[in-house]
Order: sequence, then C-alpha cells, then structure tokens
Amino acid sequence: MTRRLLVLALPLAVVACSRAKAPAPPPPAKVSVVAAIQRDEPIVREWIGTTEGDVNADIRPHVEGYLLRRVYREGSTVAQGELLFEIDPRQFEAQLQQAQANLEQAKAALAKADLDVARAEPLTTEHAVSQQELDNARSAQQGARATVLALEAAVAQARLNLSWTRVTSPIPGIAGIAQQQVGDLVNPQTVLATVSKVDPLRVLYQISEQEYLDYQRDPAMRNAELELVLSDGTVFPHKGRVLLTGRNVDVRTGTIATIGIFPNPGNVLRPGQYAKVRAVVKVRKGAILVPQRAVNEMQGSYQVAVVGEGDKAQIRTVKVGERVGPLWVVESGLAPGERVVVEGFARVKTGATVTPVDAASAPPEAATPPLTGTAGT
Repeated sequence: MTRRLLVLALPLAVVACSRAKAPAPPPPAKVSVVAAIQRDEPIVREWIGTTEGDVNADIRPHVEGYLLRRVYREGSTVAQGELLFEIDPRQFEAQLQQAQANLEQAKAALAKADLDVARAEPLTTEHAVSQQELDNARSAQQGARATVLALEAAVAQARLNLSWTRVTSPIPGIAGIAQQQVGDLVNPQTVLATVSKVDPLRVLYQISEQEYLDYQRDPAMRNAELELVLSDGTVFPHKGRVLLTGRNVDVRTGTIATIGIFPNPGNVLRPGQYAKVRAVVKVRKGAILVPQRAVNEMQGSYQVAVVGEGDKAQIRTVKVGERVGPLWVVESGLAPGERVVVEGFARVKTGATVTPVDAASAPPEAATPPLTGTAGT
C-alpha cells in the first residue's frame, strides 16, 4: 500500500515542480536614446557645379594665310593685346604697297584735275572756254577726288590686313593649347586657341524649380554668400555670390542653370574643374533637432520612438524639415528634451516599458553578418 502511494505521489510532485518553474516574462527591450535638442540652426544647401571662365574668347585670325609661328607659351597667363600667333605677312605687305601706289596715281590725277579747273574758270569768264568745258573739268575733279578717297580706304584696309597677321589676345587670361600648328593654312573660321578670363571665375550649377522660387521670394537667399568646395574637400578661401539664373527651367530635369561668381586671384582655379557650391540659405529659429537615424519612414510618413515617464515607449508620427549634417529638423510632433530612440526602434511598441541607455555612453551594437544569396528582391 505504501508503494502505491509513493508511485501516485511522484507524478503529482513533478507537475507541481513544473508549475513552480513557469518561464519568466522577457525583460524590457534595451534601446539607445538621445534627447531632442533645440537651437537656432543655419540651413545649408549644396549643389554640384563646374568652373568656367568669366569670358572665353576663341582666337581666330581675321585674314587667311600660313601660320608662321606661335609666340605664347601654352597654358600661360597672357595680357590683353599680347602677341599669340604670327601669319606669313608677305602677301599683305605686297597688297599694301600696291594700294599705296594706286593712291599716289590717283592723287596725281586729282592734282591735274585741280589745275584744269583752275585754268578753265577765268577763261570761261572771258568766254575763251565754254561753260560745258568748265563743267567737264569740275566733274573730272570730283571723280578724281572720290577715287583718292576710295584708294585711301584701300590703303587703310591693306594696312589693317597686314596688322592682322599678328594675332593678339583680346582679353587678359589663360591661353589654352594651340589647336593649329606652324605651317597650317588658317582662315577667319579657324580657331587657333582659346583664352579664358578666370578672375573672376564663374561656377555653373543647377538648382531645382522649388529652390528657384525660394530664391525669388527670399532676399536672404538671393544675397547669400557662396562657398566653393573643391574636389579634394578643401574650401576655396574666397567667397562668391549669385550672378544670374538662366532663362528657362529644363523640362527634362526640372532644374534651372545658375551662375555664381568668385574672385580668383592668381588664377588658382581653371575652367572645367569639379566643385560643390554651398550656401546658408536661411536660419531656423529654435529648431528641434534629432539624429537622422532616429527618424523612420513608414509609407510616406515619418515616425520616431519617444521614451517618456516610467520608461514607457510611444511611437509618434512627426513632420520633418531639412537635414542638417547628421541631424534632422523636426517641425512638429516632438518637444525639446524628449528622449528619442536611435538604436532598437524595431523592438519598441507603444505602451511597452523599455530600458533606455544614453547613446553617448552605449557600446556600439554588433555588426549584422552579411546575408548570403542573391540580393535585390
């Protein structure tokens, strides 16, 4: 009998023990939090641009001829009026000499016509010469004078053509690589080289249509100082300003061309360089800022997880504004000083208790191992 009681008691004891060791509820989720800050925040915008010369002059000869020599050093700085190329002048020297000879001949004919008129006028008064003969002499005199004027213009043109065999720079700037070589036959359609005036220097960049509307409405944006960030990340020491915007919005990209102008002493920058244009377009007074990783996009809306009193979590929809470096401006839905979750948002539910850890003192989370297989579903 005693053995039976022991056999029956053993299962009851096992059941009692299993009930006593029921699993404990999971601990509160551990999350990293930071406090939303409030301050006056400058809003900075950046655009991708390329540098251009303020004036880019294609150097073309005025006359046709064989290129005799290149005078300037390619890639060097040239002054206005400095000699760049010489064209063989011999044919133009001959043309000038011919024009001068024609002019001397015409002057001699004019001198004879003047004498004929001077002789005929008193004889006409004495009726020794008819009025018709005097009229003919005066007409010949006027024709000879006109011929002299025409040939003087021809001499001036020939002298000008001869001077054009010396091709000079119309502007100060940087002279590019010669596109024609000595011995080439060149004409007024031939580009010999390009000279770019790069002080000041232009920077061409594209702004969106919305930014253009802001630019038109906001004087602060129109008068904003421009910074130039070069391809190596350095900031050009001289500030610029907006010079002009283009005529139309590109329907393919929705952008409009804008030109900023920068001082460039010493011609440090050259046309065609990559650069970013940066400007403070406005200042947000009393802006509420949170780290960008605290904001989660859900079907077109933005949410943050807020840890309130008693470490209770709440998922809240917020309205966001501009991004400022690693931070994001929150326009509504959040108060200054409230704690927001920056790590562990997926483990948070509204009303649940969490264990908040200051993100500044929290150790970094272990990196998630990479997935294997085909990416991009």
